[in-house]
Amino acid sequence: MSERSTALLEQPGEPGRPPTSGGGARVRRRLSLPIGLARTARPRQWIKNVLVGAAPAAAGELVSRHTAVQLALVFVLFTAAASAVYLINDALDVEADRAHPLKRLRPVARGDVPVPVAYTAGALLAALSTASAAVLCNAMTAVLLTAYVVMQLAYCVRLKHVLVVDLAIVTTGFLMRAVVGGVALSIPLSRWFLITTGFGALFMVAAKRYSEAVQTEGSGGATRALLSSYSSGYLRFVWQLAAGAAVLGYCLWALEGGGPADGSLLPWRQLSMIAFTLAVLRYAVFADRGAAGAPEDVVLRDRPLAVIGLAWLAIYAMAVADL
Repeated sequence: MSERSTALLEQPGEPGRPPTSGGGARVRRRLSLPIGLARTARPRQWIKNVLVGAAPAAAGELVSRHTAVQLALVFVLFTAAASAVYLINDALDVEADRAHPLKRLRPVARGDVPVPVAYTAGALLAALSTASAAVLCNAMTAVLLTAYVVMQLAYCVRLKHVLVVDLAIVTTGFLMRAVVGGVALSIPLSRWFLITTGFGALFMVAAKRYSEAVQTEGSGGATRALLSSYSSGYLRFVWQLAAGAAVLGYCLWALEGGGPADGSLLPWRQLSMIAFTLAVLRYAVFADRGAAGAPEDVVLRDRPLAVIGLAWLAIYAMAVADL
């Protein structure tokens, strides 16, 4: 083969690479920004937003097509609002993240997503989600989404450094997810639903913080600036208190209905207390071991907990259907 032919085969690009490698690199560079934005929006966290169906499910309002469509819309809007907070948070914390052994791999910290782009995308998502909620749902849904975004941004800027308040803010975020579906569909929310959901969320949040405290105890490697200010004993007290309050609230709701409804074979509401309590006890096993990480990871990865959850859903469905 002549030297001219060899030169033609090796251009463009590095020796030994296929001629298309330059185009592939350009495509990867073009896709790095949208992929980085998607990763910064935390797709793994979106499963939390399934909680928007909690209030309609508790009220037995999941049977109509209108409800399903509206809940899907609320899920998308809340996901957009939460993603906006993640984008702005990573832009705010970019310098601290670059010094962190794990967070430095986040797209904004790595430079895949420029800081101004993260701010702009976050602001646009926040504005679009709240405006769309006002138009497509109702004013109260838009108010709730706006309050969520403002509260979470305040948490990112200042409140995550305030003892106890940081726990309350994260818990309230879960509670808002559970409430917004009922608000969008104009479903009245019972006091027992709010009590059970609120303390259940606090239980999981405190269990996660307790696990982080146990894993980093004595190592000085806390992943949160405030974590070292809590003692593991205090966080254990919080998750135990919250677990007891959640179970008590649920049991009071179940017993409020009395015996079996007309036409029901069994007192399904009362029987659901067993599955609910077992689920809390199973989750507490991970909390006690210091292994209760992200709630979605615990729920999805532990098969016995998943089975208990399905059993509770089945029993609760029987109660809603009056079978």
